Amino acid sequence: MNTVLYAATNGAIYETRAYSKADIDQLVQSQGLQALTSFDRQFDFWFSPSTSRCQRRVNRSATELLLATTTLTAKTVPLLRGSVVIATHDADGDLDGLSWQQLDLLAMKNRSLHARDLRILERRIVRDERRQRRIAHAARPAATVSAPRVETRTPVGS
Repeated sequence: MNTVLYAATNGAIYETRAYSKADIDQLVQSQGLQALTSFDRQFDFWFSPSTSRCQRRVNRSATELLLATTTLTAKTVPLLRGSVVIATHDADGDLDGLSWQQLDLLAMKNRSLHARDLRILERRIVRDERRQRRIAHAARPAATVSAPRVETRTPVGS
């Protein structure tokens, strides 16, 4: 049994099970999974590089965990989008479940984030959301204006 963390886009993090990369693929609902590994090589962050329109929101929880477990800074950490699965791997590189010690370590590292880093990350996320709204607004089809309807009138009493 492989216990992994599923970071939903609404900010909730769930403990679930995955037995293979296909299970992670199903959790993330992706066609091409990509993974980032933490600095200490303990945690793998599985995500989809191309998210559907409804999944373009930044996954704040997963991004904060990635920031907490890597040497990336709040200015350089990639903004993870959509659903993210956090797992680990064994010596052969195969999927492995998180131990309770690793779960505790993740929680501790997440609590150790500095307020400054969280503010920088928040500003980046807000800027990204504005950019996404502008892109969505520009992609929206322009309202079609129909030509005014012309009615011909017949004079009365002719």
